[in-house]
Amino acid sequence: MAPPSDAFRDDDPEITGLVSRARLGEICTDLRRAGKRIVFTNGCFDLVHPGHVLYLAEAAALGDVLVVGLNSDLSTHALKGPNRPVVDERGRAIVLLGLRSVAFVSVFDEPTPLELIRVVRPDILVKGGDYRSEEVVGREVVEAHGGSVRIVPFHPGYSSSFLVRRIREGLAPDAAGQA
Repeated sequence: MAPPSDAFRDDDPEITGLVSRARLGEICTDLRRAGKRIVFTNGCFDLVHPGHVLYLAEAAALGDVLVVGLNSDLSTHALKGPNRPVVDERGRAIVLLGLRSVAFVSVFDEPTPLELIRVVRPDILVKGGDYRSEEVVGREVVEAHGGSVRIVPFHPGYSSSFLVRRIREGLAPDAAGQA
């Protein structure tokens, strides 16, 4: 797999909301000064499905601004395996920013979003129901400045990994159109 491109990691005038880590830090400082509650979550979001959309909407409802840390292609490949991501990081960022709930996306290469969380300093750190609060990376950072971790219930029946398998194997969706 080719190394990640930095071409769009800085503020991209063609993609409103896709911002560099440094710019995101400035934005979050301004948001805090304006009294806004910042919510942060992260993930690969490779093949966004209804479960993702519901999860992100629920996360956004916990505050004023939802910031998404997006695993880079390199990071997604390391986490999900040799045939992932299906959609490149720029494409995944565009899809996420097309959702009403997502205000900003910043791409990270590291295995975890810890450094990005340190920059954002969210009021609320959100993960899906397949996590326990004490397992969430960045919990200590968020709680140290008075923030909290929230676990949003998992939406069963949706899975990017299952969608990829279904596409590769030519399987039809079930009657409900779910994975």
